[in-house]
Amino acid sequence: MSEVFTKSMARNIYYGGSLFFILLFLALTFDTDGTLPKRDNRAALTEQVALGKKVWEENDCIGCHTLLGEGAYFAPELGNVYKRFGNSTAAIVGFIKGRPPEGIPGRRSMPQFNLSDEELEAVAAFLKYASEIDTANWPPNIQG
Repeated sequence: MSEVFTKSMARNIYYGGSLFFILLFLALTFDTDGTLPKRDNRAALTEQVALGKKVWEENDCIGCHTLLGEGAYFAPELGNVYKRFGNSTAAIVGFIKGRPPEGIPGRRSMPQFNLSDEELEAVAAFLKYASEIDTANWPPNIQG
């Protein structure tokens, strides 16, 4: 190899590297495009699930909880809460309804949102939907 690094050598490295990474980007894009339809669960998306997501957003649940790794880390991950509660939406509804009063010294507690029964069922349906998304084993443990 020459002792001198020439402009043509630099140009060849630049173009060769650029071509390599463009091809790598395209290959990963096509792989993702082929994989995502296998992981899709849009068929489970119902009006009740949509209402549950609306209630989730209006009450800023993500301000404390994470959902599939996104959100705040103040409260537990809810991406697999349906599985943690024994695959029961009734257990989720009961848990949210039966929250203890806020302000217990030394303990974090969830606020009581006083949701209607329809809203509670919708939030539970949304969390059930979220737990059925193929997330490639995220969260890594059942506790979230």
